[in-house]
Amino acid sequence: MQCSWKAVLLLALASIAIQYTAIRTFTAKSLHSCPIPNPVNCSLSQDTDVADRLCDENPTFPYNLSRKTHVLILATTRSGSSFVGQLFNQHFNVFYLFEPLYHVQYTLIPKLTQSKSTTDRRVMLGASRDLLRSLYDCDLYFLENYIKPQPVNHTTDRLFRRGASKALCSPPVCESLGAVDLHLEEGDCVKKCGTLNLTLATESCREHGHVAIKTVRVPEVSDLRALVEDPRLNLKVIQLVRDPRGILASRSETFRDTYRLWRIWDGTGRKPYNLDVTQLTTVCEDFWNSVSTGLNRPPWLKGKYMLVRYEDLARNPMKKTEEIYDFLGIPMDSNVERWIQNNTRGDRSSSKHKYGTVRNSAATAEKWRFRLSYEIVAFTQHACQQVLAQLGYKTAGSEEELKNLSISLVEERDFLPFS
Repeated sequence: MQCSWKAVLLLALASIAIQYTAIRTFTAKSLHSCPIPNPVNCSLSQDTDVADRLCDENPTFPYNLSRKTHVLILATTRSGSSFVGQLFNQHFNVFYLFEPLYHVQYTLIPKLTQSKSTTDRRVMLGASRDLLRSLYDCDLYFLENYIKPQPVNHTTDRLFRRGASKALCSPPVCESLGAVDLHLEEGDCVKKCGTLNLTLATESCREHGHVAIKTVRVPEVSDLRALVEDPRLNLKVIQLVRDPRGILASRSETFRDTYRLWRIWDGTGRKPYNLDVTQLTTVCEDFWNSVSTGLNRPPWLKGKYMLVRYEDLARNPMKKTEEIYDFLGIPMDSNVERWIQNNTRGDRSSSKHKYGTVRNSAATAEKWRFRLSYEIVAFTQHACQQVLAQLGYKTAGSEEELKNLSISLVEERDFLPFS
């Protein structure tokens, strides 16, 4: 009797062990997670048995098996980000979104262009990361939480700069277009396509091989660490920087009311006592902190970060664009090459629109030298001396040196991607 009882118990334990092993094997093969250190080992194209063996040898985590490349253009206002965005917008296999975080900012912090509150910044960044993660996963419905008024039946006419995204202005998202409408201007897109159907936009996103997003609402690359380390994504960050003197000149010209006091100083030669210098110093501080992080090459940014100076791109757009695509591991498209050729040799009249991208790119990069007075340039050089040196921008020691275009104020630097 005693022997029989032990036999039954052993038989029951063996049965449980067999069931557990079967369940574990089934779930492992069904979910097929990959080890983070060697994600390529579990490519869908590899032999299944080999892939299973490699995955079982390491701790496993959910992984982005689609191998889409997720691109974030990290920039600040008037640094050339619209231009860089077009380098992705024109690619046939890239789903591009222009500044979707606009909706987060103006929903959570509606009265401030750039919140200076630490609490507001933390809330804004948390919401922004959640939205970016959803958008990279082609969940455009998540945007509905921030679009006002709320979309009805997943349709809206309030998506910020919808016309700046080629994917949102072409079939299947915009079904009313004919062959002659394939190269619509931004304003024409909105007129011809009507309201945006987010269901169709989601389907279009899923059909594209890669997703690129441009934003000027994330101050530093360290704010993106949670996304960069997220194994569900394959996020690569292109940090775009520009000479702060050029940014200040462009903002003063574009946002005339906001930068009215800078314009008064430029016109009268007298610095207003109530000048908001944080409009300049915040840019330099964010650049310094973010670039320092990138150039220090922390392990979490390995293979994920590339620093691009606007001036280098403006002087040699084709070469620099090829370097960017090489870093991303995406073949460059002939549409991108054609766009560069057509949009970097514009005449003086072609840059009238404040968000336009048709211009003489090399001349545009230097135009600030004639827009700003030497007094403002000298002030900027003193306030931003650390980041100017860090990024290889030379200072002008006199009015004559400032206006002399034969004297380059940009050092030759080769900011190699962190690979």
